[in-house]
Amino acid sequence: MLLAALWGTPCGAGPAGLQASPDGGETGNRVGLDERLGARLPLDLVFRDETGKEVRLRELITGPTIVLPVYYGCSNVCNYLQGGLARVLPEVKRVPGKEYRVISVSIDETETPELAARYQRMYLSALRVNFPPGGWKFLTGDAQNIKKFADAAGYHFQRKGRDFLHPVASFVVAGDGMIVRYLYGTSFLSKDLTLALLEAREGKVGTTIRKVVDYCFSFDPNSKSYEFNLLRVSATAVILCCGGFFLFLVLTGRKGKQHPLGDK
Repeated sequence: MLLAALWGTPCGAGPAGLQASPDGGETGNRVGLDERLGARLPLDLVFRDETGKEVRLRELITGPTIVLPVYYGCSNVCNYLQGGLARVLPEVKRVPGKEYRVISVSIDETETPELAARYQRMYLSALRVNFPPGGWKFLTGDAQNIKKFADAAGYHFQRKGRDFLHPVASFVVAGDGMIVRYLYGTSFLSKDLTLALLEAREGKVGTTIRKVVDYCFSFDPNSKSYEFNLLRVSATAVILCCGGFFLFLVLTGRKGKQHPLGDK
């Protein structure tokens, strides 16, 4: 598990404890992400793209694909997540639509293709490069297919009124739907994405490089930014230093005891 602050990040205000379910009851479903590197998305799942056309995931995931679980009505981190990706995609030295694709998948079953189309236009215009519409698809679906998709990725979210509590993460899959890399937070590095796409093309499961970064930084939903977690990093450094010093004392103590025996 990574930063607890990332797991229960709401796209609306409120605590991340037990929240109201859509029918007004209480639900104890947890919010978080269980990495399932090497697992495969069920490619037969049916969604609707931004034109309203029904599509199976296998029609879109034909090569390296960046997948963003979001919902379009999110007024907080989902916009930062997709906006962060839009800012860095022009720096990725791959041909969109041919060598890779991006898919935003709404976790809100009430959202429509019309809304998805509006957000596609917004983010494609934000790219300010010639990015083909087929290179970044925006999907909506029913609750059953959304749940199967999220469960396969280890992505656990919870409805809170009109909003959702959900992890702030995306992932990269190979052409057969295998998850090769998870990416955390709302900012991206072009080198991270390029490496992840290369791993996806080769069908190799990578490591989550951002874990170290996310351990050192916590997301503040009030300021909508990441802040350096000085206390956590300092405590870790102290523990490592103490452990290293203790190991040094043990090793030097053993060497000191061996010298008298060697002189006899």
